[in-house]
Formats: sequence, structure tokens, C-alpha cells
Amino acid sequence: MIRQVEYFEKPGKENTARCVEIVSNLVEEGLSHVVVATTGGETAVLIARKLLGRKVNVVAVTHNVGYAGPNQDECSPDRRRELDSLGVRIFTGTILTRGIEASLMKKHQGVYPAYVVAQSLRLLGQGIKVSVEIAVEACDAGLIPEGVDVIGVAGTGRGADTVVIIEPRASDRFFDVRIRQILAKPL
Repeated sequence: MIRQVEYFEKPGKENTARCVEIVSNLVEEGLSHVVVATTGGETAVLIARKLLGRKVNVVAVTHNVGYAGPNQDECSPDRRRELDSLGVRIFTGTILTRGIEASLMKKHQGVYPAYVVAQSLRLLGQGIKVSVEIAVEACDAGLIPEGVDVIGVAGTGRGADTVVIIEPRASDRFFDVRIRQILAKPL
């Protein structure tokens, strides 16, 4: 099915409500897996509330503990409980294109393959890069299936400004991932 792409004038959280509507429409069309990037959990809560009562697998992907500083978890225990009560499954782990290579880059200055992949995906937009990463991370964790269309939701900074349909693969098959459609992104 060919769907209209929505372009936002500016990136950022002011586009979140529209992205939530786009996700809701895609679920009504029959897509049943949503993976959403969420730092503190707010965007995932908005999506989960909108989709309440529908048969859909919502997975929230947070930053790894320590991303913002040693031992810091940006998604509070209260927010995690709220997400759980809404039926959202949460993945907190290493960012696919960051991991140990970020440490190598800081310590030894250089460019490493995962960084090249991340920068290449950013050519399409920060939200698309993140959507691909979180879909693969959730796939690696067994929270979404491989080889089916999944709705990816991410943004630039906070909130959501990107919605894509992705056919994910586990990370060891990363180059078999397909970005099927871009439904919303900033210009």
C-alpha cells in the first residue's frame, strides 16, 4: 500500500501528537508491532495510551543505563511501572551503533564501522537512524519478530518526529534490514 509521507517543517517534540496519530492509523490498517524510542518514557506512554484495547505489541527502547552518566537510568522506576501497566515491553541496552566503538573513538580517535553506519543512516534523518537501531535492538532481544513489517517511531532530541515501517533483522543480519516506507520525518 502506498501511503502519503508527512513532512514536518522542523524536527522536535511538537510533532509527537501527529506521529501518534499516524501510528494509530497504521495499527488500524493491521500492523501489529510498534517499536518506539523513548528516553524518559513519555513518548511510549502516549503511544500506549492511544493504542489501549487494540491487539498490538508495543516495545519501548530506552537509552542504556549510564548513557547520561555513570549509573544513571533516564527512565524512572515510576515510568517503567506505568509502561508495564499499559502492557508495554521495555528494552534497555546498548545502542546498536554506539557500544564499545564509542569508547574506542574517545580513547584512540578514529572512525569505526558502526559509526560509519550511524552517520550514513543520519543522511536520511536522526529519527530514521534511531528507528533502524531500535528495531534491530528489539529484534535481538526477541521483543519483535524478524522479517515482518514493524512501525518504528523516533525523534530528534525529545518526542517523536519520525514514523517508518521497517522489516527488521537481528544485528548479525543488519544489512538485510529494510526500510519499507517513511511515513513522517522532518524536512
